[in-house]
Amino acid sequence: MSKTISLRMVSTLGADGQVVVELVEIALPELSESQVLVRVEAAPINPSDLGLLFGPADIKDAVFGGGRIKARMPEAAIEAMAARVGVPLPAGNEGAGTVIACGAAAEARALLDKRVACAPGGGMYAQHCIIEARQCMTLPEDITAEQGASSFVNPMTALGFIETARREHHSALVHTAAASNLGQMLVRICQEDRMALVNVVRNDAQAGVLRSIGAEHVLDSSTERFEAQLASALEVTRATLVFDPIGGGTLVDRILTTMERVASKGAPYSRYGSNTPKQAYIYGGLDLSPTILTRRYGLNWNIGGWLVTPFLQSIGPENVERLRQRVRQHLTTTFVSRYKARVSLRDALLRENVLAYHARRTGEKYLIVP
Repeated sequence: MSKTISLRMVSTLGADGQVVVELVEIALPELSESQVLVRVEAAPINPSDLGLLFGPADIKDAVFGGGRIKARMPEAAIEAMAARVGVPLPAGNEGAGTVIACGAAAEARALLDKRVACAPGGGMYAQHCIIEARQCMTLPEDITAEQGASSFVNPMTALGFIETARREHHSALVHTAAASNLGQMLVRICQEDRMALVNVVRNDAQAGVLRSIGAEHVLDSSTERFEAQLASALEVTRATLVFDPIGGGTLVDRILTTMERVASKGAPYSRYGSNTPKQAYIYGGLDLSPTILTRRYGLNWNIGGWLVTPFLQSIGPENVERLRQRVRQHLTTTFVSRYKARVSLRDALLRENVLAYHARRTGEKYLIVP
């Protein structure tokens, strides 16, 4: 019996420092009892996917042609990524499609012919994907693959922020680059859960997007009034937790500094700063420059990284299932995603499309439709 041949997008870092992104044909292996074969119908391009595809390579100087992209990695990145040299990494963290074959296990057979959302952590930029049945979420019959394609990364991240805030005893939070698809979901979740949210954006157009969906505290970090407006919002909300997808530059520092100023207002002087704990989590790298911290916020603060998969592992399967069911029930409302454009697997490697989606502009999410 001949094996099914499928196209898959992979990224390979060579020993010469060149990263190559291309489509390759693969022969699909036999399914295990607990696996299913999904015909992929839609998969979003998230910043985390771009990190695997291209990393910090200079895309503007990349070489396009012959159905592949070659771009040079910075020397520092090559050293840090030594373990991936020569290894073709399948791209696409999440997506949706139809189960067209299954293993013998009951949980796999139950998914045959069903439309499912998947988040295998790689391999969704392909015509087909093999995945464990337990990693699939069955979509309601009235939900299309496109509507279900972004049902993991952004929704579970946004819900993870709220869970983190509650577990760490924060009553309100700050979110930067807040006009993104994820940011808009977070606005809607906070409205439903009655949690105060301060949204930080980078221009007036993005502020307008959030105000149009009812966001209360929306601040433009590019204006001279930003720190004063931030202080006012923090006094009202008492937010002491910030989630930042930007990473580089001074924005986290400015927010922590303002949090400390608000916390210290009217309190006796202490060389150790206020007693109010302040926490910043960086969960992305929209700006790859260094994170600058001036440490003007006493000593009661923390900064760290935040990733959705380790967080979900930490809260246990029952809590993960609770969050997944909330997403499933509200895919067209609270957790809706909107896309600027749809591209095929082959068109996703064309120069004009790569430059567009690699720019990571807020509100310009792309969808691959294999």
